Amino acid sequence: MAVAGGIVEEPAVPAIQRFHPIRTHLGRSIAALVAGLAVAAITAVALKRFYDSLGVVGTARTVWAVCLAVLAAVVTVVLAACGSMAVARSLNAVRLGHTDRVAARASGADATDWTWYVAGLSVTALVLAFLAFFLAANDGAVRHQYLDWDAIDQFLPSLWKGLWLNIKVFLVAEVLVLIWGLVLAFARIFPGKAGRPVRFLAVSYIDLFRGFPAIITIYLIVLGFQAADVPPFDRLEGGTKLFWLSTTALVLVYGAYVAEVYRAGLESIHWSQTAAARSLGLSYGQTMRYVITPQAVRRIIPPLLNDFISLQKDTALLSVIGLLEVLNRARLTSNQLFNLSPNLAAGVAFVLITIPLARLTDWLVARQARARAGG
Repeated sequence: MAVAGGIVEEPAVPAIQRFHPIRTHLGRSIAALVAGLAVAAITAVALKRFYDSLGVVGTARTVWAVCLAVLAAVVTVVLAACGSMAVARSLNAVRLGHTDRVAARASGADATDWTWYVAGLSVTALVLAFLAFFLAANDGAVRHQYLDWDAIDQFLPSLWKGLWLNIKVFLVAEVLVLIWGLVLAFARIFPGKAGRPVRFLAVSYIDLFRGFPAIITIYLIVLGFQAADVPPFDRLEGGTKLFWLSTTALVLVYGAYVAEVYRAGLESIHWSQTAAARSLGLSYGQTMRYVITPQAVRRIIPPLLNDFISLQKDTALLSVIGLLEVLNRARLTSNQLFNLSPNLAAGVAFVLITIPLARLTDWLVARQARARAGG
C-alpha cells in the first residue's frame, strides 16, 4: 500500500486477477470433512462387527479389542485431521481474498490437495470396512473359512517345506531359462539367408510354447516322459525325477517368453554398434558376445524380472502332477480340516516372495529412466 497526503491507499488489483475469481473450495472442504467422519464411523462399525464375530476369549480377546480399537481411532483421527486442514485452508483463502489474492489462490489450491487426501484415505478405509464386513458375514462363518488361525498354525510346518521346494524349482528354472532363452534369441536373429532354417525353427518353437497353456505342457512333459521312460530322466527316481521333469517343463515354457525379451533388447542396440565392431575386425560371434549382448542385457533386466515373478507364481501349477510343493500341501491340509485357510496362507507366502521382486523391478525401471534423462 502507499501513503499520499496522510491517506492510506490500498494497492490496485491487477485487471487479470479481477477477471479470475478466487476459488476457496470451502463447500468442497466441508463436504470432505463430513464424508471423512462418516467413513470413519462406518469403518468403526465394521471393525466392531468383525470383533464380535471372532469368538475368542481370554487374553486373545483383549489383544484383538485393543488392536481394532487403535485401528479405528487412527482412521478417525487421520480423516478428521485431513478434513479439518482442508476446511482451514479454505477459510484462510476466504480471509486473504480481500488483501492478497495470490496467497488466497495458493491457500485454495492447498485446500483442494487436502480434500484429495481425504478422498484417497476414505477409499482405503472403505476397502478396510468392506473386508471387515465380509469376514464378519454369516456370524463369522466367512472368517472361519478363510482365517482359521488354528488351521493356519497346524499348516505352517508343512508350508515351509512346500515353499522351499517351490523356491528351489524357481531358482533352478530361472538359471536354465536365462541360458535357454538367450540361445533361442540368438537363433531368432541369426543373420543371412543361410540362417533362415534356424530362424524358422526358433520362431516355430517360440510361437508353439507361448501359445500352449503352461499347465498342458506340464502334463505332457511330466506325465508323458515318466510313462515313456524318456532318457536321461529314466535314471532318476521318486521326488528327484518329478523335480527335474517339472523344472524342464517350466524352462520350455518360459524360455519362449524370455527369448522374446532378449530379442527385443538385442534389436534395440543401434546398428552402428555392430558396424563399428565389425570394422574393428571382430567376427559376428565376438560382436554379439562383447559388444551387443552386454548392452542389451542391461536394458532388459526389468522385463526379465517381470517374467521371473510370473515364473515364481507358476511353480504352483506343479501341484497338478503330484509334486508336494506348497499348494499341494495346502490342499491336503484343507481336505483334512475342511477349511480353506491353508490355501490362503499359501497364497500369502507367494505374495511375500513376489513383493520384493516387484519393488526391485520398479526401482530398476526408475533408475534407467533417471539414467536416460541424465544422459
